[in-house]
Amino acid sequence: MNKTQRYIVSGFIVTVIVLLIIWISAGSEIFTKTQVLVERKDELFGWTEKVWEDKFIWGLDLTLILAFCSAIITGSLFFLFRTKKR
Repeated sequence: MNKTQRYIVSGFIVTVIVLLIIWISAGSEIFTKTQVLVERKDELFGWTEKVWEDKFIWGLDLTLILAFCSAIITGSLFFLFRTKKR
């Protein structure tokens, strides 16, 4: 493995670690969500209602898709920057 390939692999590892940190900090949800069910209470009458709010929550599925794409790019670059022996 040459110097360029080491940089490529270390960049991949850093990318995967950053993706996992983002996933954990976003709440460690399994599936990505674009809406969340929130219960609102009416102060005047005292009843509650359930309302869907638009809120993006990062999920493990999105993390794995981005890690897989990063792995494909890393594999391609690893192959392209190999040392060619004659």
